[in-house]
Amino acid sequence: MGPLHGIRVVEFAGIGPGPMAAMLLSDLGASVIRLDRPAAAEAARQGARPHMSAGRPVLGADLKTEEGQAAARDLVAAADVLLEGFRPGVMERRGLGPDACFDLNPRLVYARMTGWGQEGPMAGVAGHDMNYISLNGALHSIGRRGEAPVPPVNLLGDFGGGTMFVVTGILSALVERQTSGRGQVVDAAMVDGSALLMSMVYEDRERGAWTDERGTNYLDTGAPWYDVYECADGRHVSVGCIEPQFYAAFLEGVGLAGADLPDQWDQENWPVLRERFAEVLRTRTRDEWAEVFGRSEACVQPVLSMDEAAEHPHVHARGSVVRKDGRLYPGPAPRFDRTPGRVTRDPDFGEPGLEATLAEWGLDGTATGHE
Repeated sequence: MGPLHGIRVVEFAGIGPGPMAAMLLSDLGASVIRLDRPAAAEAARQGARPHMSAGRPVLGADLKTEEGQAAARDLVAAADVLLEGFRPGVMERRGLGPDACFDLNPRLVYARMTGWGQEGPMAGVAGHDMNYISLNGALHSIGRRGEAPVPPVNLLGDFGGGTMFVVTGILSALVERQTSGRGQVVDAAMVDGSALLMSMVYEDRERGAWTDERGTNYLDTGAPWYDVYECADGRHVSVGCIEPQFYAAFLEGVGLAGADLPDQWDQENWPVLRERFAEVLRTRTRDEWAEVFGRSEACVQPVLSMDEAAEHPHVHARGSVVRKDGRLYPGPAPRFDRTPGRVTRDPDFGEPGLEATLAEWGLDGTATGHE
């Protein structure tokens, strides 16, 4: 049983960061019931599940009807956490806004996951991950010099700035509830969270150690010793030897120790260093370089595909990426020594039955409209 065993979460079905937050809470031991449209719930029971929704039962309810709203209220009254990712005002129009839910359950943690937040001039505007990180300086900072910004998949807005902050908010509110006995609203916005993830960059900018021109700084591919290089086979290695002792180990590994090179931090001559490094690293394959550097202090590692990652000795040993029955999925994180979580993506995990979960919550099928 995970550290959140005994915590009950009602998840109003959404996309992206909301489902991942519910997945993490479930992995950590919480009992999660996913509330979705009846057609979507039936499709899930037939095996057609949306992203990151495995391992938790789904209850179908049409929130536009009184019957569906009544089913939702039953769950809310029994829950510790409500997690929703609709645009501002949607839950209120369904009679399920914070005030109505607190009347049912004063101890409820009401978590709201949106892109722009519950307030502000853009609160009701549509958007996706890259839109949210466009307005806070994050996307502008990612990319090579002289080239367009590069969207970092949807890791930074959706999952870094969204999921991780709404989960942090939920856990913090649960801790505070132990003292106050009261729940509260958690307003998690991807535009806020991803801005906060930029804290070190903003601090560096204020002290003159970072410029707004992307691809010119020490962590954005500007520095030749913090970048990705192509090898002889067209694959790549990552080089991240910032500290002087790691930089020295890197130069030793590539055969440039003692060579006539500019100083590591001489930015005007970074192009010279980059050319020398690129030339040398193209002389061997990726895996040959991985063998050269092994477990050295040079901070050089092969860039692996998802398929390759599952076979790497360290990744395999920790179960960071797992291959089972031909499927790949990430392992649990973080780890707990006394109360380990579970991996809802594991095909052997199965899904708790809806009826059994409702009974665990003190509800029956009649109360939720599912006899």
